[in-house]
Amino acid sequence: MVSWPDLGTRVTVRYRRRPGSIPPLTDAVGHLLAVDPLVRVQTKSGAVVECAPADVVALRTLTDAPVRTSEIRALEQAAAAALPADEQNWLDGWLLRTDSAVPLDISASSGSIPAIVAWYAERRLTPRLLIPDRLLRVPAGLIAERVERVLVRGIRAWMTVDERDTDAIARAESQGFRLHHRRRYFRAG
Repeated sequence: MVSWPDLGTRVTVRYRRRPGSIPPLTDAVGHLLAVDPLVRVQTKSGAVVECAPADVVALRTLTDAPVRTSEIRALEQAAAAALPADEQNWLDGWLLRTDSAVPLDISASSGSIPAIVAWYAERRLTPRLLIPDRLLRVPAGLIAERVERVLVRGIRAWMTVDERDTDAIARAESQGFRLHHRRRYFRAG
């Protein structure tokens, strides 16, 4: 009898293949989506592997795979494209939008912040920096106004939740979402 971890947990599931298959066992590595009526594991590629619970012979819980900075940039670019701003502009690797500036290109640096502040001042907007984990070292003196968790499920579903909203985080995790990265909002200037 297998003791199942929470849905959304990264696992290796070893299971029996059809009688006569060579090899007779195989593994699925990914995030556990369901255990009843079928065991469903979503792999890194997004494919979903299914097997009967009775065919599972071994289960191992894994730590989450590390998220690459390129994956963080890609998700942040997708988020920006999904919600276009009234006005936006690229400046030294930063995507400047009417609501916030985000360092999306590898060339972005904190040295561009004075120019970013000037861009917002010309438009009579409050300069806010949205800085995702590991994309840019936060300059000294900036204090986060708000922190969000960016949660993902599979390769296409993502959502943001306020870091302080533990109920929303718990609901998302119960639906199979897991932490991808955090983003912090700073008021600049």
